[in-house]
Amino acid sequence: MEKSRISLRQILGELLLTAGAVLLLFAFYEAFWTNVESGKLQEQAQEQLDETWQNPRKQLSPKLGEAFARMYIPAFGDDFQFAIVEGTDENDLLRGPGRYEQTQMPGEEGNFAVAGHRVGKGAPFNDLGSLETCDAIVVETQTAWVTYRVLPIAGDEAPRLDCLSSEQQDKLQAEYSHVQGRHITVPGDVSVLDPVPSLSGAIASEGILTLTTCHPQFSNAERMIIHAMEVENLPKTAGATNNQRPAALEETA
Repeated sequence: MEKSRISLRQILGELLLTAGAVLLLFAFYEAFWTNVESGKLQEQAQEQLDETWQNPRKQLSPKLGEAFARMYIPAFGDDFQFAIVEGTDENDLLRGPGRYEQTQMPGEEGNFAVAGHRVGKGAPFNDLGSLETCDAIVVETQTAWVTYRVLPIAGDEAPRLDCLSSEQQDKLQAEYSHVQGRHITVPGDVSVLDPVPSLSGAIASEGILTLTTCHPQFSNAERMIIHAMEVENLPKTAGATNNQRPAALEETA
């Protein structure tokens, strides 16, 4: 009886099938299982945030990995809300969007910058590419509701400016003229975290929110950047409830 021979083509075929199966398993893990894991951690962060706000501490500076605010993006639906945690390392971002430690806090002049995953691990920033000029991004802290509006996006034929004050519109023609509502850059571009984004040493006169995420999807090759400007800071009133929520939360896509 002749011994069967295994050809090189057969070997390569088996290797490709194995590699394909591994890639499918990895994609499942990234897109599904990490979402489940992050969902549980995000729930814990939300619970910790509620507990902290009900029993406020004298020291309000958050510790690494600790939730300190909530983010709402009405254009993504009334169920879009994420607790924001302090820090941007892998463990922090598994819990939810994370603040770059060297940046400002919500409602402060300067740059409040937040990183988040786009695929898997909760994928809080999966839809950033669909944001449009003047879309609202609302950040809730223990003491205030801070509303930001996405700045004009390059390529818009007639970008809206009516969501900004006349003074802010003037600044978009001056010291903030280079700050775009959305652009793509390289992973190492830390200038987007400057108090006036991408203008090192400049003194900020406005509150800016910067969101960063990977681009394109399933890749770390580049970064998508969203910049928005603060348009309202509504202090919370002791004992009040939903009647103090900003009107921007009722907007829809």
